[in-house]
Amino acid sequence: MPDRSAHPTDLRAALHGVEGFVLDADGVIILKGEPLPGAVEALARLDARGTPYRVVTNFSLAHRSSLAARFAERGTAIDPERIITASSATAAYTASTFAGRPLFVLAAPDAMREFDGQALVDREAAEAEPGAVAAVVIGDGGDDLSYRNLDTAFRLIRGGSTFLAMHRNPWWLTPKGPTLDAGAAVVGLEYATGVKATVLGKPSPVVFRQALAGLRHDLGRRPLARHIAMVGDDPEADVRAAQRVGLRGILVLSGKTSVAAAAALADAPRRPPDAIAASLAEVVAALD
Repeated sequence: MPDRSAHPTDLRAALHGVEGFVLDADGVIILKGEPLPGAVEALARLDARGTPYRVVTNFSLAHRSSLAARFAERGTAIDPERIITASSATAAYTASTFAGRPLFVLAAPDAMREFDGQALVDREAAEAEPGAVAAVVIGDGGDDLSYRNLDTAFRLIRGGSTFLAMHRNPWWLTPKGPTLDAGAAVVGLEYATGVKATVLGKPSPVVFRQALAGLRHDLGRRPLARHIAMVGDDPEADVRAAQRVGLRGILVLSGKTSVAAAAALADAPRRPPDAIAASLAEVVAALD
């Protein structure tokens, strides 16, 4: 990939005063399940500097501990407490918003562990007493995103249950290549019910505020949001979403965004990234 990142001086200027990072996973730390070149070393450099970070990802097939174990198998050691997934962000939201109330959740079995202690109901129970279900949650359910389950979700939402989505990603990169994601089911339900889902993963401000709260805990004080930088490979879900809540947005070209697409952002009517870099390794090197 040609190096069309920001000039090193510009990148250093964009990072001036940054005290912590929010990092995307796919396209920043890993790609198609494997660590990106220099990413492991970049995380180690952040640790050596005492610079805190949170990994925020819309990957919602697994519990954070399982995801951390997968990272470790590939040489990337990340504490599960530093990881915020779309499923963990959603579970934190439902725990505070719908405490003790029944939830109909469609998600992968391992990700369902994020909801431990909450009142989950299966399809039969949801259909037996639909008025009691406080919220419908759609995540990466795989084969559980079946017609039968989505039909139940459809009726619950039409009946007044709150509609929550872990994310609206239409596709993502896997070893198979571009792969259909759960956002397709979310959009289908929105169309069928006429109800817009509340999204809890990226680009929702909810997940970025959770990350900011964690970084403030690590630092032991409350730095301004503009002193935290998001590093992501998606101009919308990562960069602009972070900028909307006051964080700086650094776009890297190691994932889904091409050099040509990044260059076009300079002429877009909306706010461009605060900087563009080739990779996370380049971002962290610029701190020095």
